[in-house]
Parts: sequence; C-alpha cells; structure tokens
Amino acid sequence: MAFTAKDVKTLREKTGCGMMDCKKALTEANGDMDAAIDILREQGLAKAAKKASRIAAEGVAYAVTNEACNAGVVIEVNAETDFVAKNADFQNFVKTLAETVMTENPADVDALAQCKAAGMEVTVAELLQEKIQTIGENIKIRRFEKFEGPCVAYVHAGGKIGVLVNFETEIDPANSEFVVYGKDVAMQIAALNTQYLDAASVPAEVIEHEKEIMVAQMKQDPKMANKPEQVLGKIVEGKVGKFYKENCLVDQEFVKDSSKTIASYTAETAKALGGSIKIVKFVRFEKGEGLEKRQDDFAAEVASMVN
Repeated sequence: MAFTAKDVKTLREKTGCGMMDCKKALTEANGDMDAAIDILREQGLAKAAKKASRIAAEGVAYAVTNEACNAGVVIEVNAETDFVAKNADFQNFVKTLAETVMTENPADVDALAQCKAAGMEVTVAELLQEKIQTIGENIKIRRFEKFEGPCVAYVHAGGKIGVLVNFETEIDPANSEFVVYGKDVAMQIAALNTQYLDAASVPAEVIEHEKEIMVAQMKQDPKMANKPEQVLGKIVEGKVGKFYKENCLVDQEFVKDSSKTIASYTAETAKALGGSIKIVKFVRFEKGEGLEKRQDDFAAEVASMVN
C-alpha cells in the first residue's frame, strides 16, 4: 500500500515521533497507519513521544571552543529535572551536540536534528530519541550559536550559564594569557547578565523607554518637579550615561578590579600581549531562561498512586 507525505505528517502528529522514524514505520507497514503506530510503539519511540509533552526547563547551558580557539559554540539543552542534568550520559550528549554544531554548521535546531551526530552513524534526531528512552525524561535541544574567529568559552556553576565571546585580534587566541583575559570577560557577562556590547548596540527604543521612566520618576519627586526643562534634560542625559555604564560591557566596571572598565582592561591586556584586541560580540545562555518551570505536586502524585 502506497503512502503520501501527508500520511507521514499525520503519523507524526499522532505519535510525536520524528519525520524519518514515521516514514520508516510506514514503509515497513506498507502504508498501514495503525500498523505503523504499533511499529513505533514496539520500538519505544511512541513512548518517547509521550515524554515530549512534559515540561523540560532544567538541563545545561554549555560553551566550548575548538582546540585552536578560532571557533566556538554555545548551546542549551533542556531536561525535566536538575538530577538528570548532572547525569554523565546527558552531559556527554550535550558535548556531542556542541561538537556536531562545530563541525557541521547547521543553520538551526531543525537542521541540527538531521545532521549525523559527531563520531556516530546515527542522526542527532535518532540519538535524541535514544537518550529520551535511556535517561527516561523529556529532552529538548533548545538553541545554539556558533562564532567563527578568536573565541573564549565559559561555563558557570556546572551548566547554569554558558557564555561565548568573539574577538578580533592578531594575538593567538590559544595563548594562555589571552584565554585568562577572555574568561574574565566571559565571567563578567555571566555575573552581571550584561545585555549590550557598547552604547552603539543599544536599540534607540530602549533608550527612549529608559528616558520616559526617568522623566516620570523626576516628576514624582517634589525636589525635581519645579526644575526647568533644560536642567531636567541634563539630568536625564546623566542618567542615560549611567545606564550605559551599568548595561554595556565595555563601559562596565571590571568586577575583579573596580578601578578599571572592561575597555581599559582590554587595552591593558592588548598592550601586554603586543597586539590589538576588540570584543566583537557575545552570547549568554542561562538554562531554562523564559521557560515555564515544572511544578511537582507530591501530595497529588501520592494520591494518584493510592487511587
């Protein structure tokens, strides 16, 4: 019995299994939908699909560079519990994903799923299904980013935060002193949740919004309410300057030495190493950021077991 792409889509919707798994099952079942579902259940893939409906907001954020430090990847992979996030099998899976991104350069998560997993004969999608089965939790590959050029990676608190920083420099990025400097910058981004590289990278609408808040605050302050508009305007500009210092990486005080900014620390390091250094861009992933967290109701769970 022949089957169409629509049949593959229908089977995927019914089981939640991967497109290629559904196609293989329909081929084996000669296009019989019910038989294909049974095949997927027998293979344990439909069981994995049930897990896919469960909330996965734990996991790890991981960042790594290649050996030459001239390319880097940061990735977030989610699981249901923090316990699984500390599992060596799960952590190795995340490292395999990062290596696959490094070598295969997929455009997005969907493209990554179709790549051969690094050092393996299976695709990432197939490996993911296997891990869901063996680990026993829903696992989701949420996001990743890859930078080409000199990079430094930093992972904070065992995977709570992953940071990747990209530089422009003629200094060898694998130089141990450069790596120390780069990790200091990455740790700064992790610790302060830095939003922007510099003043030029802050969107105009963000600054306008901040100014509106500042003006509203001053109007509610009896000491400010009667000041001339010109004076209020200068105060606002001063506050905007403070906003840049707090939120823009190069203008921030260096957390390890408040007498320096990141810009001055960068210039100091460049001089010491005999070359120029420019911070080009960075990415900071925090695990579960913006995701709904799983809420365990143990009383309800016990009651359901009794019933």
